[in-house]
Parts: sequence; structure tokens; C-alpha cells
Amino acid sequence: MKPIRLIPVVALAASSLFASQAALAYSAGDTFVRGGFAKSDTRSDNGVLDGVSSGETGFTFGAGYLFHDNIGIELNSSEKIEHTISAGGETDTIDRMPVNLLVNYYPLGGLDSKVQPYVGAGLNYTRFSGEPEGIEARRSYGAVGQVGIDLAVTDNFMLNGFANYADVDSRLSADGERIGTAKVDPMTIGGGVTFRF
Repeated sequence: MKPIRLIPVVALAASSLFASQAALAYSAGDTFVRGGFAKSDTRSDNGVLDGVSSGETGFTFGAGYLFHDNIGIELNSSEKIEHTISAGGETDTIDRMPVNLLVNYYPLGGLDSKVQPYVGAGLNYTRFSGEPEGIEARRSYGAVGQVGIDLAVTDNFMLNGFANYADVDSRLSADGERIGTAKVDPMTIGGGVTFRF
């Protein structure tokens, strides 16, 4: 190929490579959905409960939007997680379903990087269900924080890993009479995939 014809070919190839790298960067206006599996470990000091089982796993999912190259919002949750609880020598089960609304900061947002770490903080809402007969566990509102990382495989498909910690306390009542507070405070570690649009 003549050198004069080679220049446009090299320029085209270089611009294509640059464009594909730039597309890997998080930027304002990006929307994403996530899905995966996670494991939750609860605190050892459980308030009025003698114990809340740890190591429970479940399917997680979420969606988010970046309104700036470095800042976005995310709403995530999981399927109901069943815990075994023990109190006064008796053992039973209870279901916990968390919902988190977070503001995330992406330090490498807008930069051409296949690796996109993030940190987030926000509000956790946890609903309890399936309590033993006569027991009521009130819903919980508290703070939540997370750290995570996305590793780009293609422009739109990424592998994801994360960890989050939530402040979850539930007021317990037995036959309408308050008996104390259950402290769950789960640390959740998980992984899955992220699809970006």
C-alpha cells in the first residue's frame, strides 16, 4: 500500500480505537441495571434476640443513573432473605427484604478506564415479614454505605463486585406489647453483572 493511502487507514484505525476506549468511560447520562448474588452476615450482638443467622444468600438487583461523570444515584434491593432467629431458647424464622437508595461517587468517571470503582451512601429501608405468630417486627429505616467496582468486558457489559453495610434495627412487639429492639446490621458482599445503556 502506498504511504499516502496508509495515512487515512492509520488515522481511521486510531480514531476507532480511541472511540471504543472512550465508550468504556462512565459519563453523565448513562443508565445501568445490575443483577447478581450476595451473601449477608449479621452482627453478633443482636439486641433482644439471642441470635440472627448469618451467611444467608440471595439474588440482588438494581438500577441507576449518572447525572454527572462522577456522581449518580442507584436504587437496589434483593429477594426476601430468610433468617433463623433465636430468643429465649426458641428458634423460628423471619424474612428480611432491604431496599437501598444511594448516591454514588465514581472517581474515574469520564476517564478512559475499563475499571470503574465507586463508593456510595444513602438510606436503607428494610421490611420484615413471616414473623412467628404473635410477634411483630417493625420496618427499619437507617443509613447504608457501599463500595464496588465494575470491570468493563464490552462497551455495555461489565462484571460487578460490591460490599455494603446497613444500619438495620427493628422494634419487636409480642401480642401488641413492645419487648425490645432486634439489631441486624447486615454486611453484604456480592457480585454479578452490570448492563449500561
